[in-house]
Amino acid sequence: MDIINQTNRTILFEEINPEKLDLITLVGDVKGIDSLSDDKIKEINKQLLVRSFDEFLDKFSPSVYSFFNAANQKVVYALKRPEGLEENAVSEIKIDQHNDFLKMLFTLIDTKRSQGISNVDFKFEHLLDMISPKKVMDDIRQVRKEIHYLYSQYEKLDEGDPKKLDMGDKLNVLFEEASKNYNNVMAMLPLAIEDIKTRLLLGGSQEENQAEAIQIGMLTIGESGELKIIEAPKSDSTELMLLDDQAGSGLPEVFADDYGSITDTPSAYVKDLVVRTFSPLPAVQSDVDTSTEVSNYNTYLEFYKNAKDDFVKTVKPLVEKILGVKMFFDQYASKNKGMSPTLLITNSKLDMTVKSGNIPRLETYLNTVNSKNDFADTIWYGIVPSVELETAGKVKVSRERFRGNEKQVKEDGNSMESLSMLLQVVSEYKVQVFFSFESGEETTFSSIATAGIDKYVDKCSVLVRKGFSEFAIPCVPNFTIIPKDKSGVVIDSRMLQTEHGVQLSQEKEDILKLWIEGVYVGASYVAAGIVAAYQCPEYLREQFKTVSKDYPGVRFDIEAGDNGLRVVTSMAKEISGFTNNIKDSINRKNFGFVFSSENAQLQDKDIRRITVYKARSLAMSEDGFDSIYKTLVSTYIERILRFQTGDFKHENIVKFFSNNPSSQKSKWLGARGYINSVIQDGDDMSYIIDEKSNMCHIDLVFNGNVKNLEVMITKGTTPVKA
Repeated sequence: MDIINQTNRTILFEEINPEKLDLITLVGDVKGIDSLSDDKIKEINKQLLVRSFDEFLDKFSPSVYSFFNAANQKVVYALKRPEGLEENAVSEIKIDQHNDFLKMLFTLIDTKRSQGISNVDFKFEHLLDMISPKKVMDDIRQVRKEIHYLYSQYEKLDEGDPKKLDMGDKLNVLFEEASKNYNNVMAMLPLAIEDIKTRLLLGGSQEENQAEAIQIGMLTIGESGELKIIEAPKSDSTELMLLDDQAGSGLPEVFADDYGSITDTPSAYVKDLVVRTFSPLPAVQSDVDTSTEVSNYNTYLEFYKNAKDDFVKTVKPLVEKILGVKMFFDQYASKNKGMSPTLLITNSKLDMTVKSGNIPRLETYLNTVNSKNDFADTIWYGIVPSVELETAGKVKVSRERFRGNEKQVKEDGNSMESLSMLLQVVSEYKVQVFFSFESGEETTFSSIATAGIDKYVDKCSVLVRKGFSEFAIPCVPNFTIIPKDKSGVVIDSRMLQTEHGVQLSQEKEDILKLWIEGVYVGASYVAAGIVAAYQCPEYLREQFKTVSKDYPGVRFDIEAGDNGLRVVTSMAKEISGFTNNIKDSINRKNFGFVFSSENAQLQDKDIRRITVYKARSLAMSEDGFDSIYKTLVSTYIERILRFQTGDFKHENIVKFFSNNPSSQKSKWLGARGYINSVIQDGDDMSYIIDEKSNMCHIDLVFNGNVKNLEVMITKGTTPVKA
């Protein structure tokens, strides 16, 4: 660990935010250059390297852009800032921890993880309504409660009191959060929808979705002793009383002033809405124009539903990338931080990265970080999500008799040609690439459980028996965050004006619902995340007793023994498991990095997480495909050998492999018995020097299987003594 201090830096070949810099741009022109300067590497790290999910959101600020189209009265959303429009006509919506859609997905993942329930039994609908106006309002109520509490404390304290100034700072932060929505009509719509509902249907049962008109009354006993509620006498004042005259009495004015000073185009209606939302008043005004309010409510609701629908469909591909990055970092669930995984994001599409004009830039970057005896910036793994997977052609329908799936224009996936080109380049620099296929129902656990893995094996056949095959790791299946058939979100019901007052419609056609169409995470993110995590000795120590702090987890074989049940993913189980036939097929082929959602126990405890079943590359072996750890150990030994022998000097190679107790081979042999020993029981390493070709042939033996490594010898001037 004192020579190579990290074996888990990963490069993600994906575009996150086209407005930010990317690797190709930062590297720049490389004509006549073999290596980038240290300053340039520092700049690339500053722009593109992230050590946590929060840092990722901060550096790349993933965003969606929106503008209003007056021609069709719609909101238009785009993942790239529309060109040719004035700056102030386009709104940037940051997709971060505060975004209701992302917040809902995080909550869903965490809840599923804690419950350990499979998809078929999990109540997705209980969490999906987090993006309905009602739930958006719940979040605002929480902010409102904090504002009222802090404001009441603030008012009680004397001017200049340091405690009052601290309270002022906290209030400023909360007001800042609240005020972000003043100019955003889309953010104000849920408030307007809930506000009208509250004023027209005060006291309605939310559970039953029923409510009736309200007339404030008083309980009396009539002439004959009967009990009845009569309408309360109207107060002369039409002003609305505050909930609490003492605490927070100045808040409505504060919010009104705040709205007036921040908003570009003030509206009296929105100002009242802001005040009512953040400083609610107890009485209903007597002069409510019911028909106008009902019409407004239905218009707002329809507009909100359609806009939310368009927003979700636009943002979904970006959200799946964001979730992928989160899942990469989530795999490193270690209390004691040691060798934390780091992620370098190219921020450009794969086909752009591997264009013939850009390949030299990628090569120069990798040559700089992977071909030196300084391993701080070395890239060990790559992630390529969304590789295209063509399935059997669908039957063409001449006449649509029933409504079927709309033909959606899928965001372009990565082609096999682009992936092959990338592997050709990165294999020279010993980068192991985890790739997964396009997300959707056809690449889930359920799909493998019914159809097996043959289609993946066929698709990858063009990558087999190539010089780069051992660096290609296909990862299956993808993870389902929300299944397509359980992705409906009820926004609310339309409002009806009847002779008995106002009520929410119970008719099926009046319930406004949108479909998210499923949310998925590419298996390559999780596979790279778990391999990067178990490189850290501290992480391994939480699962195993015999761990050496001196070595990374390069030789750790997740398929061996019960390792796969100890080192589990952070993902909750999805299905009840694969059938024995499917498992037999996977075991016969020994193909790919395969995840498993099986019933399993370890030391009488149920495993409720998804585990790793296979960890193979596309390198052929006697029993199918080879384990990924063999390539990793080979790369690690080659790098240590280069460092310790001064770039493969003849005499130093001899010393490296000698039986001298101080030689590196002797140290590794002496340190057997740990879960992360570089040489395990049953392993061995030997070498032969071919003087004619000037090559050193190294045989690495893993449990009887031999892997060859060749290095070019640097001739010394002194005679060699064995």
